[in-house]
Amino acid sequence: MTHADQSIFNNLTDTLKQTSMTPKQVDIIKAAIELIAEKGYYNTSTSEIAKRAGVAEGTIFRHYKTKKDLLVAIVTPVITEVSAPLFAEKLVEQVFSKTYGSLEELLYAFIKNRVEFARANLPLIKILLQELAFHPEIQENYKQTFSRNIQPALDQTIDFFKQKREIDPTLPNEAVIRMTITAVLGLIITRFMIQPDKEWDEEVEIKRTTDFIVKGLRGSGLPS
Repeated sequence: MTHADQSIFNNLTDTLKQTSMTPKQVDIIKAAIELIAEKGYYNTSTSEIAKRAGVAEGTIFRHYKTKKDLLVAIVTPVITEVSAPLFAEKLVEQVFSKTYGSLEELLYAFIKNRVEFARANLPLIKILLQELAFHPEIQENYKQTFSRNIQPALDQTIDFFKQKREIDPTLPNEAVIRMTITAVLGLIITRFMIQPDKEWDEEVEIKRTTDFIVKGLRGSGLPS
């Protein structure tokens, strides 16, 4: 594990140590996350996970009958119990709990927050994006987390800016959320997964994305 990878997993390790897991189980989880993020679930073998974790492959199978069980019983709980609540809590705390004077100011803070979150949690983000479409367990947990922790803050914020006439009031909130998240995810995926080695002016790209979303949400009937 590189120094950068180690820093990424510091908070995760501290959280896992507070559970009833043994040190070997924590090492297995970390190794699984690293390898699945690098190679994908289907290209990662349990023998590779065992080797990186420094345990015998039989140690994994004493707890989990198959590789699928390992993903569901280890990786999925890590994502849903550590990453999902962190996403929701930090998003509300760092962005939506503050008062912003304009939609542009809010969106800039939101996008910058998500870019920084993705950078700090890249292995987990990669697994989520790679495996979300294939595992209903992950999908269901994120749906519940979103509707319980994030949706109320988003709806309140969207309604506020509709009243200020900065968002087209005829746009359904669901459409506003969908279009905004699509643009933000596009920036994150390109920045960290498609073109990670390209020279980026991140500040400029965040501002461009903000401007793009603001213009779309205002619609043709509102002043630019």
